[in-house]
Amino acid sequence: MAKGSESGSESDPNGWSRARGLVVKTLVLIGGAFLLKRLTKSTTRWDHAKIVARSLSGEKFSREQASRDPDNYFNFRIFTCPATEMVDGSKVLYFEQAFWRTPQKPFRQRFLMVKPCPKDLKCDVEVSSYAIRDVEDYKNFCDRPRDQRPLPEEVIGDIAEPLTTIYLNRCERGKRCLYEGSTPPGGFPNSWNGATHFTSELMVLKNNKICTWDRGYDDEGNQVWGVKEGPYEFKPAPASSFNGMFSPLNFPLSQPLEKKIEGSFVLQE
Repeated sequence: MAKGSESGSESDPNGWSRARGLVVKTLVLIGGAFLLKRLTKSTTRWDHAKIVARSLSGEKFSREQASRDPDNYFNFRIFTCPATEMVDGSKVLYFEQAFWRTPQKPFRQRFLMVKPCPKDLKCDVEVSSYAIRDVEDYKNFCDRPRDQRPLPEEVIGDIAEPLTTIYLNRCERGKRCLYEGSTPPGGFPNSWNGATHFTSELMVLKNNKICTWDRGYDDEGNQVWGVKEGPYEFKPAPASSFNGMFSPLNFPLSQPLEKKIEGSFVLQE
């Protein structure tokens, strides 16, 4: 009997090992199937809109570009944050732009509405800008505590006339961008500095970086305002870098300020 008991005890560990191995294999197969499902799950139209809205949001600066090329670029601060959401799910963002030295005095304020492109258009995300009925009520909106901002229903009521629409597509594999696009070929009407229309381009990069490029043209197709060398590059600024932003390089005055502003896209639409 003792011999039989000893034989049974020797077989149990082997049986347990086989059972444990079977459990592990089953878990691996289930995990692999779940991972495969996650990887192959298609991104929805609204997923793309959420990614773009999130990438546009936050405080960003053109500091590095202004340091490299102070004759053509300013160090601007842009600040964008969620303002409300429309009934159809469209994200409404508040956007403002200022010189980095005077963020409390934005010279450009807009609402941005981010949503999927209509199904009949060959694009992924539509970003439209709108005027604000009373910009003073929204100055430094993103810097304020939430209880000191206009309410979501007030935001909807303060969305004024449409200004521009940019149609974005996902970037091809291997490109450094996530999304890129522009206004339609004819652009939108504009009369500043002899222009008849203007175009706008937007590129969304990784790590919440964006590039923007606005240019005005006359009837003959000549560019009459906007930087010519290339788009503005805006990057989130780490908190540790703010001290370095007070370098003279970041607000060069090698040219008369009025002349430099004339060549900058950001003051015109």
